[in-house]
Amino acid sequence: MRYSKATGYALHTTVHIMLQPEGSSVGVQELAEMQHLSPTYLSKILTKLTKAGLIHSTPGAKGGYKIARLKHEISFLDVINAIEGNNSLFDCSIHHEGCLIENVMREAEDHMRNELSLKLLIDIAKEAEARHINDKGMQQ
Repeated sequence: MRYSKATGYALHTTVHIMLQPEGSSVGVQELAEMQHLSPTYLSKILTKLTKAGLIHSTPGAKGGYKIARLKHEISFLDVINAIEGNNSLFDCSIHHEGCLIENVMREAEDHMRNELSLKLLIDIAKEAEARHINDKGMQQ
C-alpha cells in the first residue's frame, strides 16, 4: 500500500502553514522552496487542499495560504482524502456478493482510516516547533 508523493508534500505543506503566526499567510514560492519542488507542481496540491476546505488562498502580491479551519480539527485523513480521494484502496477483481477477501481488506482499511482520522496535524506541528526551539537552544 502506498500513497502518492503528492500526499507527503501536502502533509508537510499543511504542517508548515500551521506553524505560521496566527493570521499570517505563506506564499507558494516559500512552500515550494522548503520541499525543493516547482511552484507549479505545488500549486496543484495547494488547489486540492483549498477545494477540500483545509487551507485558504489569498491571491495577489501579498497573498498566500493559511489554515482555513481550526488547527485541532485537521487530521492526517483529511489531507490524505484531499489528495488521494476517498476511494477504497482495494478493488476485488472477482465481483460476487459477500466476497470474503474484500471484507477482510475493507475492514483493515476501515481500521487504518479510523487511526488516521485520530492523528492530528497540529500535534506534529507542535512537536516540530518544539524540536526547532530545542535545536536553536543547543546551537547558541
